[in-house]
Amino acid sequence: MSIFNSIREFFTSAKPLPAEVLHFQSPEDDEIPYRLHLRMHGDGKSLLVVNAATILHLNPTATEYAYHFIKGTPLEEAAKSVAKRYQVKEAQALKDFQIFSDRIDTLVHTEDLDPVSYLGFERVTPHSGGLTAPLRLDCALTYHLPEGISADDAPTKRVDRELATAEWTSILDKAWGAGIPHVTFTGGEPTLREDLPELIEYAEAKGMVSGLLSDGLKLADTAYLNTLLQTGLDHLLFILHPEKEKSWQALDVILPEDLHTTVHLTINEENAGNITEIIERIGNLEINALSLSASLGYDEILQLAQEQAANKGLSLTWDLPVPYSAHNPVALETEEDKIPDGAGKVWLYVEPDGDILPAQGMADQILGNFLHDNWAQIWKSK
Repeated sequence: MSIFNSIREFFTSAKPLPAEVLHFQSPEDDEIPYRLHLRMHGDGKSLLVVNAATILHLNPTATEYAYHFIKGTPLEEAAKSVAKRYQVKEAQALKDFQIFSDRIDTLVHTEDLDPVSYLGFERVTPHSGGLTAPLRLDCALTYHLPEGISADDAPTKRVDRELATAEWTSILDKAWGAGIPHVTFTGGEPTLREDLPELIEYAEAKGMVSGLLSDGLKLADTAYLNTLLQTGLDHLLFILHPEKEKSWQALDVILPEDLHTTVHLTINEENAGNITEIIERIGNLEINALSLSASLGYDEILQLAQEQAANKGLSLTWDLPVPYSAHNPVALETEEDKIPDGAGKVWLYVEPDGDILPAQGMADQILGNFLHDNWAQIWKSK
């Protein structure tokens, strides 16, 4: 979204606010928790990231208002500051700041709100704006998979070792310093790492939005699930294995909790014949969204599943990574004509040894190593 034209633009020589990344987390007693990340570029413009999901491109004036909104500056004090810097009437600055604050408050507290239709924000083409850093970092903590699942497609031979806990926290430090507000922990199966709760808690303490991509079977243990929830885990991408009843049972344990849960389904030889029944069963669950992909040769069934899901009112999401598994859809999704627009721009993928790829599965395009290489050079090489 862009509000270049939604907030009054003043043509003055006011010195822009310096480059900085600011974070705001709503109070614990807020009915709908939310987070804001403001990435100021130093030229007056900025990005405001709402719940790691909605991106607002702000002009210099709106950046000033976002700055004061996150800082909690009282309306009158903020208006006085803006009026002085931009040489406008204080009453006008107060009115504009109030409009801005009301729109942000409406955006974060109204589910499924379209900022274009309801708030008058200008829409821009996704991923078209220049970024100084990605908005999400996908961290593959391990390529190991649970017992009983074929590891044939897991690229374990590509990595010499897995990073230690301290090395991953160092990567999170560097990511936060670069202004990356969102991290997802993936694999392999990330719950096989004993330090997963510690890493989620570390990211949470820094102010990052944290996601987990998992088959969810370990989360069926309520004690372990509660441990992750207490660390501050924000969302889960649950990899559904519809042929296994334990997978559905794990969902029954997870869904009652206050955790934004997206279910991912890969359409393949094992489930293609039952896809109608599977989507029907998913539609009867209280999930937040559905992610779909298909193994090679099942594009037509994928289209049918997409239409059925839409008819059942399920929200569809397409830009989350998928852990490597026995039926790995990554090879299909990263064919030359199907590489997601955001790969290497809006998100980056970190392998278990720290090597950086534009996206999962793009092993022929190593951009550097997040642990050892300078961030500026990594971002430039992408």
